[in-house]
Amino acid sequence: MCQFRIVIPTKPSNNKITYNSKLLFIGSCFAENIGVNFLNYKFSSIINPFGIIYNPFSIKTSLEFLISQKKFTEEDLFFYNDLWSSFYHHSRYSNIDKEKCLQNINENIVKSSEFLKNTDYLFITFGSAKVYELLKTKSIVSNCHKLPSSKFKNYILSTDIIIEQYKILVDKLLIYNPNLKIIFTISPVRYFNEGFFDNQLNKSTLFIAINEITKMYNNIEYFPAYEIMMDDLRDYRFYKEDMIHPNDIAIKYIWDKIIDTYIEKPTKLIMNEVDNIINAKNHKPYNINSEAHQKFLKTQIEKIQNIQNKHENIDLKNELNHFKSQINLTEK
Repeated sequence: MCQFRIVIPTKPSNNKITYNSKLLFIGSCFAENIGVNFLNYKFSSIINPFGIIYNPFSIKTSLEFLISQKKFTEEDLFFYNDLWSSFYHHSRYSNIDKEKCLQNINENIVKSSEFLKNTDYLFITFGSAKVYELLKTKSIVSNCHKLPSSKFKNYILSTDIIIEQYKILVDKLLIYNPNLKIIFTISPVRYFNEGFFDNQLNKSTLFIAINEITKMYNNIEYFPAYEIMMDDLRDYRFYKEDMIHPNDIAIKYIWDKIIDTYIEKPTKLIMNEVDNIINAKNHKPYNINSEAHQKFLKTQIEKIQNIQNKHENIDLKNELNHFKSQINLTEK
């Protein structure tokens, strides 16, 4: 029988994620796509504590800020388009109120810094090797915040620079958290704004750099998200309307590959139980006070309690409160 597609092999990793694992995701929007799935299944996770970041240098800077638990001050912000912002943060941190902007930034750094100290798996997703340097300060920014392009110069990082900088970073990370394991991915989103060749150069630079970095350390491995999208899913029906970003079907397919690579059957069974609870929470009854629905609620509460008695790290408080709030509603 003819085979009409290439299935990218992903062999099971020796590093296994369980509900006792802590996971931190940092990098491009693809890091968020995968991180959200782990979060939805109630794994202990933090996703992009600085917001979406695309280039390796800014990702490194962000992780170093977490290690040093940097405290941002007014001098680290700028005011533009009626908002206070940080060049090291995504616009989701921008605010019309300077103090609220700083508070949100610093609270997230403290929280994420402590989390990183005990993180088991750090997922780093490179999006592009291109960086934007603010001419005024000669510093590479994580986000340009739509300032005029004349304020920046851009260029593609060399593989040597990325490798050199990540050797420094990984050594720092292992001092901060000796048990940390790092999983690199390359975003399957292609950047065509400045041409097809530029995109290929970008991605090739990242591939070479990651290949060399993984050779240096036993705690680092690579997951082929980019290759799965480009070859296994080589069809535009797996893209959104912009023909650039993977659609939900593609993300689900890559997610399933990650599950098969890093999660074993006992954890998969718990994930199924959690998924059933979440689906039950989204169930819309015709009559909240009916005998059948009240029985349904009590069954779900019992299931949640059984899960939490066995797995203290699974947080189902919202689901538990949701079901409890509907018990004997007519008697309240």
